[in-house]
Amino acid sequence: MSSFLNKAGTAVEAGEGVWPVRRRRILDWLVNETRGERFIDNILVEMCEKLLASGVPVARATLHFRMNHPQWIGARILWKEGLAEAKINTFAYGIENTPEFLKSPVNAIHQGAEEVRKQLEDTADDEDSFYQELRDDGLTEYIAWPVEHTFGKRHVATFSTSRPGGFTNEHVDFLRDLLPALTLVSEIRLKNIMARTLLQTYVGPHASEQILSGVTTRGSGATVGAAIMICDLRDFTEISDLWPRDDVIHLLNDYFDAMSDPIERYGGEILKFMGDGLLAIFPLSKDTACHDLLQAIREGQALMAQLNQQYAGNGREPLRYGVGVHVGDLMYGNIGSRRRLDFTVIGPAVNVASRLETLTKEVKRPVLLSRAFVEMADCAKDMDSLGTFPLRGLGEPVDVFAFPER
Repeated sequence: MSSFLNKAGTAVEAGEGVWPVRRRRILDWLVNETRGERFIDNILVEMCEKLLASGVPVARATLHFRMNHPQWIGARILWKEGLAEAKINTFAYGIENTPEFLKSPVNAIHQGAEEVRKQLEDTADDEDSFYQELRDDGLTEYIAWPVEHTFGKRHVATFSTSRPGGFTNEHVDFLRDLLPALTLVSEIRLKNIMARTLLQTYVGPHASEQILSGVTTRGSGATVGAAIMICDLRDFTEISDLWPRDDVIHLLNDYFDAMSDPIERYGGEILKFMGDGLLAIFPLSKDTACHDLLQAIREGQALMAQLNQQYAGNGREPLRYGVGVHVGDLMYGNIGSRRRLDFTVIGPAVNVASRLETLTKEVKRPVLLSRAFVEMADCAKDMDSLGTFPLRGLGEPVDVFAFPER
């Protein structure tokens, strides 16, 4: 079959239209040449650039995804003509109930619409602020379509143009024909993101990276040096017996927010929540690990004081807690049964931190630290020395320090 050159200098087979050939090339690229790209935002940018090069006048494109995330209900990936990178915005739970979202084209797609198409050059009887923003950006037409993932998971793709008169029918057909391939490509990337997010949510960032890299066999792991803190809420059994269930859950979340946010902010990793307690480590691979742990505790105490002020205003007793801190080598890896594993830390150093946390009940000080920790942190002069204590199950007594009493 003979061929000819189009205006762009590209060979086109005789008997084939220019648009089908250009569309097939982008489809082939989406299906076969994006395997090495992990991130869907990069794929969206390159796809839009290819669309422009093929003569489809896309000036703006978005992908809207629902997410399984403890903070965010969804995210929007936004590309505009001239941008080298897409912008990613996350949206908190509750936005789905706002008037702006309820009347948005994205919500219309989630409610079952198969297409939302808006000619923006026609402003008659249209006071929608979203469409007005698009007009202010010089756009002339907007189209939204569903992106259907497995098990009926519906997401949204949108395209806009600044071409006078909007998209032609050929442009719309071109874009619509890309949706199946874009759906496959985006679902794979989104599932990768969701797997990473879920693992980070439930086991922490470092453990999730280990698991995703293949550290999934029982007994696999490594020895790491770390500062360890174990925190436990006092009188929780009595609280859980007397308080309504929803109030208990709300209390635990408030308490964990106050203690956990500073830990994560200063580079610590929360390995697990244990009922009303938590276990966190600050790896010594970072020079400031001990200092960071101390700062996290101080900020956590300040946040707990604020929380207790709120509780006092509501006529409730203040929350009390105990924290044990130690430093040492830990075995960090997979432990459990053949089919159910826990990525955690074990070792004598963890036992010392745990015993110190228990000792807080006896000495009536909320934070206790071992001599090994305060020497490594070089903070003995800033702490109260409480003396030497035998700790249950441990051979040698431990020199114990506490934060100064105010």
